[in-house]
Amino acid sequence: MERYKFAPAYELPSWPFVAPPELGSDSVARHPIVIVGAGPAGLTLACDLARRGVRALLLDEDDTVGVRGASSRGICYAQKSLEIFARLGIYERVAEKGITWSFGRTFSDQQEVYNFNLKTDSVSAQPPFINLQQFYIEWFLVERIIELGLTDLRWKNRVVDVTPLADGVRIEVETPAGRYTIEADHLIDATGANSPIRTRLGIDAHPSRSTDRWCISDVRFKKPLPTERWTWVDAPFNEGRAVWQHLMGDGVWRIDYQMPEDCDTAHISRPEVAGARLREQLGPGVEFEFVWIGPYGYRDHLLDNFRHGRILFIGDSAHVVSPFGARGGNSGIQDAANLGWKLALVAQGLAGDALLDTYDAERRPAAIENLRVTSRSARFLAPRTPAEHTLRRAVVALASRHAFARALVNTGRMSVANDYPAAPHLPEGGRSVQNLPLRHLDGTPTTLMELLADGTLCLGLWFAPTRAQAEAAADVAASLPLRLVAVGGDSGLPALQPDEALARHLGNPTPGSLCLVRPDAYRATLLDKPTPASISAAVHAALAHR
Repeated sequence: MERYKFAPAYELPSWPFVAPPELGSDSVARHPIVIVGAGPAGLTLACDLARRGVRALLLDEDDTVGVRGASSRGICYAQKSLEIFARLGIYERVAEKGITWSFGRTFSDQQEVYNFNLKTDSVSAQPPFINLQQFYIEWFLVERIIELGLTDLRWKNRVVDVTPLADGVRIEVETPAGRYTIEADHLIDATGANSPIRTRLGIDAHPSRSTDRWCISDVRFKKPLPTERWTWVDAPFNEGRAVWQHLMGDGVWRIDYQMPEDCDTAHISRPEVAGARLREQLGPGVEFEFVWIGPYGYRDHLLDNFRHGRILFIGDSAHVVSPFGARGGNSGIQDAANLGWKLALVAQGLAGDALLDTYDAERRPAAIENLRVTSRSARFLAPRTPAEHTLRRAVVALASRHAFARALVNTGRMSVANDYPAAPHLPEGGRSVQNLPLRHLDGTPTTLMELLADGTLCLGLWFAPTRAQAEAAADVAASLPLRLVAVGGDSGLPALQPDEALARHLGNPTPGSLCLVRPDAYRATLLDKPTPASISAAVHAALAHR
């Protein structure tokens, strides 16, 4: 019997427990913003707030990142998330450590039936995807939070009880040195799929579980393969079941094997069983070593509302989707970016409480769309009825010759920045604006995210305004969280060079028009003939001022 090697386990960083000042105090301290959970969503939110100059308290029951013993977990980080990381100041580390890719292929047996290149429609400074083990993302975020210096990051602080109040939340916390109680103006639950806060409050997440079973193999091997995402609908080396294959950081390949529904999860994860699968895939003579092996099954849930008074839910505490297309972790990161600027403006007294309602109005429809897409992919890879099996065989057979079938066999439907529905605060709906490379008039390079990085301001991209228009709007801009930037023209405003890619991306605005971009890089509205009054009204609408 072949013997299989294991690479040394990852050594994750840890941070010391520091006794909180509230321990032993008779008074109950009040904090404006308390975040519970130092996963990707909670850390992104804390870092986002700190980048905006807003203090927060972050509580986590552990003292490290990732999950002890596990390797990859989430690995695919989409362009919108990478753009957020660029604004937060960790993108360069992610890009250096991770694997950049844009091309994917789908196979049926040995035949390629579909491929895609996500770079085709991209104008961003960031690539469509970077693959990197989740714990690295968390690690980089923690170090950036510490560098920014505005977040009270408390390790080994476990929330054991929460009580909603009329004007906040009371929180009981357990530590190695004892218990203490604090209050918060706003509590953000980022504790994940098994949220104890959600359970404590009795909030129904409407969970469901799939009978589909998979086994992850994180492995290093010596066989030259392209840096692409490969998917097999019915892999000949996995008894006709699906397989996903990705390269990620440290030269580790993440390979997901679909298993029989009634499999023994302990058995399929044994090194000799996983090794036999891998040997069947790689062929004889290919050296490999395991980094980690683990089984998993899909589940999903969705809260009826992501806001419950002064408590807001982000990431997996609010919604869980199947991992197809990397729509889970990326959605949590984008939840945090949506909520961060809104919390910042409310905390700074620049917006009212109604702005926080728009978080649910935007991110819950995004979660519904992600559930719809991932459920469709799951049904294609694991048909439940003879009719579904027949449909899949027909689609696969047609895919090599017909474009409509190739779209149907696209089992990944990779994560993209969700559009937001029209609403009073967003009358035209919202669409993400990519992080385009731009240039100031003097030729200095910049990007959209750099223009949005300082403070918490809406950005008014004004196409060739006149000096008179700019002067008339100066007082309005000064009284609002708004930065006006000209694109061409001679207005006296800070200006960018005219850029065809930017104009096309924003819908080819006519000279004189103004595109209002929110602090999260979503387009709020396009004003064809902006006036001081219409600019003021557009910003007030975006801030949900009533």
